[in-house]
Amino acid sequence: MRVILHLGAHRCATTSFQAYLGRKAQELNEQNIVCIGPKRIRSGLFHGIQPGPMPMAGATLQRRARGRCAMYLRSLYDVGMQSVLFSDANMMGRLEENLASGVLYAGIGERVARYDYAFDGAVTDVVVNIRSLDTWWASGFSHSLEHSLRIPTDRFLARIAGARRSWRDVLTDIYCAMPGTRIWVCPHEVFSTRPAGQLTAILGHQSPTTRGMFRLHPSPRLPHLRSALPPRIAKVLPEGNGRWMPFAKDEAAALREAYADDMMWLTGGADGYVQLLDNPNKNATDLDVPLNEQIDDLTLGGRDDAAGQDRGQQAASRMAGAG
Repeated sequence: MRVILHLGAHRCATTSFQAYLGRKAQELNEQNIVCIGPKRIRSGLFHGIQPGPMPMAGATLQRRARGRCAMYLRSLYDVGMQSVLFSDANMMGRLEENLASGVLYAGIGERVARYDYAFDGAVTDVVVNIRSLDTWWASGFSHSLEHSLRIPTDRFLARIAGARRSWRDVLTDIYCAMPGTRIWVCPHEVFSTRPAGQLTAILGHQSPTTRGMFRLHPSPRLPHLRSALPPRIAKVLPEGNGRWMPFAKDEAAALREAYADDMMWLTGGADGYVQLLDNPNKNATDLDVPLNEQIDDLTLGGRDDAAGQDRGQQAASRMAGAG
């Protein structure tokens, strides 16, 4: 039985992917595939894998988590499941930790090693979504701004833009923690609105198709942020109707260049331990269904859709992986 950890990351359409898995749960079960999302994972299934506040942390909780995972996998195997996919971006750590430190998933290696121990080496595949670093950081800050009410300083943003840690380092840390596991990378720019295509690429066979595009929790646009924030913070935001980009132009360019280097590394084989996935349906259509099928009420996104932008802005947003 394949045991797949879909780690995310945050702000890479993971919620949209999980919504698709939930809607297609019955069809997937009929294919002997079971998908476990954050609600089930955070209700106690993975309790004890990561250390908690003292005195709750300890080897006893880790051993119990290991036994719990073994029993759960055995129950799925006994009913004939061939693949089980666990999906929760918090397995990589909390988004707030990244935004507070300005470092991209600094503790990912140690966290993943604990999952490897909890599953007793049963994990066969790890899936990671990545995104252009300028839009990833911008999306994270936009998402948290309404709650934190903190705008990062110019000095802090410059430190992020000048940091040397990128997705390549994150993936290398994961490999070092799980050297015998297949590691798959799904670029946000390819799969953000194609959950069926992403699952097809992960599993290696056709997944249930869906109509329309899934876009849950997209980055809030500037008008929404200005209306939701206190006046003292809203006045600091720039004018316009697009998404907030806190970085200066040269800083954003540096982050895009780092991401381009990561993609070149992945395209070149990633030293043999990471594989870049491509959309298997890209030659047929931009969606997961034929163009002649009408988009129905599964289309999501609402006020944050890009329908109001001109064609040039839509192309630029898509290339930048906005969402």
